[in-house]
Amino acid sequence: MDRGSSKHGPRLDDQMASETRGVVQGQPANSRAEEWHEPEPSAEDQPNNSLIPELTAGHEGGAPDGMTPNEREARSRLGRYLTRSAFPADRSTLTAAARAAHAPDDVVAALTRLAPDELYNTVSEVWAALGGAPDRGSRF
Repeated sequence: MDRGSSKHGPRLDDQMASETRGVVQGQPANSRAEEWHEPEPSAEDQPNNSLIPELTAGHEGGAPDGMTPNEREARSRLGRYLTRSAFPADRSTLTAAARAAHAPDDVVAALTRLAPDELYNTVSEVWAALGGAPDRGSRF
């Protein structure tokens, strides 16, 4: 038994339902209540608008100067398993921290190649000691 809304009439309920249909059904297109809220389409000489960037767009992403996107990803992956609280640390402490963070075997194996008596203060220092490309760009 559908009782409808106690605040609105059936006509207003139907209008409100149609205004939010795109949001409720998960459709990004036509999810705005008013047409003027919709973004304008791209011009003829402009690339198509998209919320998802194309992989072949030619952009290097956020890779710092001197690093390729793959090197940036590898350094980021290393940093996922080495928390800030682990630093400053030597090889054995970093290896133990990575194991405690459930690091994959290849990350732990890379950390075991570090010099045993060297003290590392940041992930960037560890990355450089492992032979990774240094970050030569400015931060801002």
